[in-house]
Amino acid sequence: MDSKIVIFICMFGVACASVLAPAPVVAARVDALPQYSYGYDVQDSLTGDYKGHQENRNGDLVTGSYSVVDPDGTRRIVDYSADSLNGFNAVVRREPLVVTAPARVVAPAPLAPAPVFARAPLVAAGPAPLLAPRLPSPYYYY
Repeated sequence: MDSKIVIFICMFGVACASVLAPAPVVAARVDALPQYSYGYDVQDSLTGDYKGHQENRNGDLVTGSYSVVDPDGTRRIVDYSADSLNGFNAVVRREPLVVTAPARVVAPAPLAPAPVFARAPLVAAGPAPLLAPRLPSPYYYY
């Protein structure tokens, strides 16, 4: 009986040692000078969706701008920059939308004079025509 307990304890110790072994630490690769540049532009005349965005990064300095068309008909343009020294700074400006084609003004056609109609003569109301006297109904209701 004692040998069974000793064997059980040894097997338990081996099992715990193999499960609790630390995993090897993999060092994460960190880019010391991250750089990227991207942008997009949407011009959808069917839905009226006009917007764009462009951004550049060189190390800790990020610069960019984006623009959207607001419902009031102006274009909002935001120019921004961010770095570790100054933080995030943005400058917002609004511009009216530029009309690509000049508005065409059409003068209304001159109005023709209204036709003149002769007035119908007024007829004086005469006496009502005489009608046959109404006879009593042959049907009686109780």
